[in-house]
Amino acid sequence: MAEIPAKLVQELRERTGAGMMDCKRALAEVAGDVAKAEDVLRKKGLSAAAKKAGRNASEGAVASYIHMGGKIGVLIEVNCETDFVARTEGFQTLVKDLAMQVAAAAPRWVRREEVPPEIVAKEMEIGKAQAREQKKPEAIQEKIAKGKVEKFYGEFCLLEQPFVRDDKKKVADVVAEAVAKIGENIQVRRFARFVLGEGLEKKQENLAEEIAKVAAQAK
Repeated sequence: MAEIPAKLVQELRERTGAGMMDCKRALAEVAGDVAKAEDVLRKKGLSAAAKKAGRNASEGAVASYIHMGGKIGVLIEVNCETDFVARTEGFQTLVKDLAMQVAAAAPRWVRREEVPPEIVAKEMEIGKAQAREQKKPEAIQEKIAKGKVEKFYGEFCLLEQPFVRDDKKKVADVVAEAVAKIGENIQVRRFARFVLGEGLEKKQENLAEEIAKVAAQAK
């Protein structure tokens, strides 16, 4: 086994809750890349999030986030296993951060499994059409289209978006870290995002710039 710095092992352990030796093996497998090692542990079912994912999470909290003097509002429900954890500062902070994420990044779904198949198919077709337009070989058009779909998930699925407070992490990573630290299954159930006047024939001056400020202030 390649020599892996102890600080990397500790970082992976804090992020996943997996055992020290499991963390060390995963890091050795991917040449010390923490993000890839986390994926390895999840696939093997060794991370705390993977182990707890099947446990019942019926407690939790509904949080709101209002910005721009009432022009953007978010409601989000995040579940955990016990009312005790739901009332802890760590869990409440997570829920508030997730509400801010929704306000700033405007996801449409919580996870990729919720995206309607017809929308995924449309994105695939757009990707293939773009590849054909660029004269890409037919053999790689499918690969390019799949890459476009992955990018789509990363933009519009909450758990796959870059976290507004640290864009080196995905929101799913932040939730997994909270699971490891808190010790309970945590699930983002649903959210609703409201923009004042959205869908109405009304001039929305500087709305895009103001939404961008939400993300900037979150960092």
